[in-house]
Amino acid sequence: MSRAQGDVRARDGLDETLDNPWPALWALVLGFFMIMVDASILTVATPALISDLGAEVNEAIWVTSAYLLTYAVPLLITGRLGDRYGPKRIYLVGLVVFTASSLWCGLADDVTSLVAARAVQGLGAALMSPQTMAMITRIFPAAHRGQAMALWGATAGVATMVGPLLGGFLVGAWGWEWIFFINVPVGVVAFVAATRLLPDLTTHQHRFDWLGVLLFGSGMFGLVFGIQEGHQYDWGRIDGPVTVWRLIIGGVGLLALFVFWQSRNRAEPLLPLSLFRDRNFSVANLAIATVSFSFMTMGFPLMLYAQSVREWTPFQAGMLMTPLAVGSIVLARLVGGLTDREHPRTLTVFGFACAVVATAALALALDATTPVWVAVAAISLLGVGSAFLWGPLSATANRNLPMHQAGAGSGVYNSTRQVASTLGAAVAALVIEWRLEAYDLPTPNGGGEAVRAAGPLDPALAVDYSAALAQSLWALPVAFTLGLVAVLFFERPRHFDEPG
Repeated sequence: MSRAQGDVRARDGLDETLDNPWPALWALVLGFFMIMVDASILTVATPALISDLGAEVNEAIWVTSAYLLTYAVPLLITGRLGDRYGPKRIYLVGLVVFTASSLWCGLADDVTSLVAARAVQGLGAALMSPQTMAMITRIFPAAHRGQAMALWGATAGVATMVGPLLGGFLVGAWGWEWIFFINVPVGVVAFVAATRLLPDLTTHQHRFDWLGVLLFGSGMFGLVFGIQEGHQYDWGRIDGPVTVWRLIIGGVGLLALFVFWQSRNRAEPLLPLSLFRDRNFSVANLAIATVSFSFMTMGFPLMLYAQSVREWTPFQAGMLMTPLAVGSIVLARLVGGLTDREHPRTLTVFGFACAVVATAALALALDATTPVWVAVAAISLLGVGSAFLWGPLSATANRNLPMHQAGAGSGVYNSTRQVASTLGAAVAALVIEWRLEAYDLPTPNGGGEAVRAAGPLDPALAVDYSAALAQSLWALPVAFTLGLVAVLFFERPRHFDEPG
């Protein structure tokens, strides 16, 4: 390492362990890609899973929600675990848990076992995810961190969209079990790469706020369970005196109590509210919440439209999402360079504007006879927009934070992203069901499940069914507009004004 490089690294508070951090980044990206794919891969496999396991539709939705929930809740503490015991060690533990539980998922022979396996899989993902972002923050100088975060962010964007495509291919070729079996060899390769390429970074002592964990976990479970299961119980009684509304209100109350406790905890809170004094960190968290919510909300109605209204195969349905991944891949290098030079407001405003226009066009144009090129054009524009969101938002979130808070900042940011995704999945189910009922459309088993099983649809119902799904997409431009307003408040990152 040259003296100039050492001076830059010392100024940024970096661990002086790597002359070239890029191989380590590629090792992290491999594992991160795998866990992000599993957050969305089931959207296209839901019909096959329902058929093979004899599950209710709402039970199948819980296969996704269980993963998202156990992924989101521990993130605030797993980021601290990386700070205390070393991000490499915690990442490797999470990778083993994730890979082993993937095998369990594929071997599950009933929906209850699958939900349990997915919950353990989510815990493995929670151990891995914040370590990736924290390690990037700690091994890349601030002036070049944007390129690294752009690759990390593009990985998240591509994986979210590749999930349905890969899932469609695997389900059509070998069955739904293979969307989990495929993780086993990938996990082994990722473990070997991480063992060889990731550095052992210095650790920092932290206390753990177990009361905060209890309040946050209980609040999130009440809120998500209430939203997703509400219609299943006609928004009324679940068991004894427990009602859906009490669960939702109780969940919100516990989350409010969690924030209050964090403000009063003078030892070491689970959620350091002082992080939000940095305006860019606060804005990036709000913005990524709208992005994650929107992308998770979008998957279910589009996959149901493709397979039920258009009668496409799972693989064909997954192909509909390809332009999103292409946009992120093609533009990743360009956006990475711009992230290190241009004001984050410029990049993200453009990204959100593209997303608003694209999703509004989808909601307006989608019907039983929409030309495929119209949907592809809108999704391509959304792919361009997403390239200017995932990376720049990730880079901007932690750029101004001190190194000893890298794990905490990464944990909060990833937790925000996953909480929004979890709520997005629950809201998608709720809104789709609401619009189906508005058109008096039948649901399977004569019940009130949130999403009907995809399959050939009576042509007489296709017009109303596609209209209901299109209307459910209006949640997307609304959420993206909120993100657009938020990023207007970004300020110039500090390192822009420092000598390189």
